[in-house]
Amino acid sequence: MKILLTGVTGYIGKRLLIQLLDDGHHVVCGVRDLPRFNEDFDLRKGSIEVIHTDFLIPETLENIPKDIEAAYYLIHSMSTTTGDFEKMERDSAINFKKFIEKTDAKQVIYLTGIVNNEHLSKHLSSRKQVEETLESSKYALTALRAGIIVGSGSASFEIIRDLVEKLPVMITPIWVKTKCQPIAIRNVIQFLVKSLLNTYTFNKSFDIAGTEVLTYKEMMLKFAEVRKLKRRIITVPVMTPKLSSYWLYFVTSTSYPLAKNLVNSMKIDVVAKENNLAEILGIELLDYKEALELAFDKIKQNDVLSSWYDSFTENFHEKNVWQYMEVPKYGCFRDVKVRKVIDEEKTLDRIFSIGGQNGWYYGDFLWSIRGFIDKLFGGVGLRRGRRNLNYLEAGDTLDFWRVLYANKKEKKLLLFAEMKLPGEAWLEFKIVDGILHQTAIYRPLGLSGRLYWYSVLPFHYFIFNGMINSLVKP
Repeated sequence: MKILLTGVTGYIGKRLLIQLLDDGHHVVCGVRDLPRFNEDFDLRKGSIEVIHTDFLIPETLENIPKDIEAAYYLIHSMSTTTGDFEKMERDSAINFKKFIEKTDAKQVIYLTGIVNNEHLSKHLSSRKQVEETLESSKYALTALRAGIIVGSGSASFEIIRDLVEKLPVMITPIWVKTKCQPIAIRNVIQFLVKSLLNTYTFNKSFDIAGTEVLTYKEMMLKFAEVRKLKRRIITVPVMTPKLSSYWLYFVTSTSYPLAKNLVNSMKIDVVAKENNLAEILGIELLDYKEALELAFDKIKQNDVLSSWYDSFTENFHEKNVWQYMEVPKYGCFRDVKVRKVIDEEKTLDRIFSIGGQNGWYYGDFLWSIRGFIDKLFGGVGLRRGRRNLNYLEAGDTLDFWRVLYANKKEKKLLLFAEMKLPGEAWLEFKIVDGILHQTAIYRPLGLSGRLYWYSVLPFHYFIFNGMINSLVKP
């Protein structure tokens, strides 16, 4: 079957793609950022076709093949820093519908949020509006409404993990008593796959959820139980939404815009309406603890397929971060270190394993301080880590860096700084003729940018010398 898959570089899309290929489908991947898409898949029985699509730019949608039989709509803009994600989501849905109606598609499957409360947050209200926008007489719409999705790399899993594993005692806002009905990522993928061209699901919406209704407090305590940790949670009624957002931002790895949107959503109960879709599709629902245990199994096996950290915020799309793959030659400061490589394979393994739990091989305490300072100024900090301990691909997050280029065969890794800076910064590693070239490049913005470079130069001397020495040691 020929299927259009949108949001393929996102948390759900990456996992769904693998399952669709395993089922033998021909998947047309609509990709907004072509450099992010890694075609190094075990295709198994299926095949891939990659096209450039940006649903905010209608002319790019002419690339959509007319002979697709179904489409998945997995697009949202909740993490945007502009605050106008509602308009972006509505415009994307309008453009998507207009072009899908020109194809042979019999069904569109939309993964959205549970919207049963009378008073919805901006996030959930926008999702409901998108669902209504996508309805069409030319194809059947299937809306699958999920609440908290639990899996290795999911936003809810990683945020709760940050809170529970770092704080023995938590002073929490009143919204931790809000009820929700979490669902395992495995079950979400099963619903998405088994609803495909299933006529029972045509022109209907279904709430999909796990077996338990829990408060956020209960979820955190159950998480602590699975991790064999003793945690105490004290709830106070005095935290305003703004304070709650800052609390979530500083304690966890989330960005402030996402934290603000999450807090607004967390004030509303997200409980599924009963239906028999799981029974009809033959899906065995997992409870919360089972979902957590599956997630930790993936982490232990270093097999996290996708992570919400890797999502690009809208300002990075507008900025077109891929333009920075061409490192500027002029108007930049450079810190260049070179060393002879004794064991290339070992050095390459270290380069492609840098950051996250593995650290930066020298001065990790100083890297942590820089991450904390970045967080204070509204940056991403160091908490994002990395998705895989020894594998990188373009688009991955790496602490406060973004991977622009990663090719082990070419012996090259290029990182672009996402930290708050009065300028732009790159960190490049490449091995040429047995020599490791480690280069920090910085393009300053005005006088403040130049002052920043000279203020950190003494630290660079120790950090970058120590790092390259560790990378090339036998």
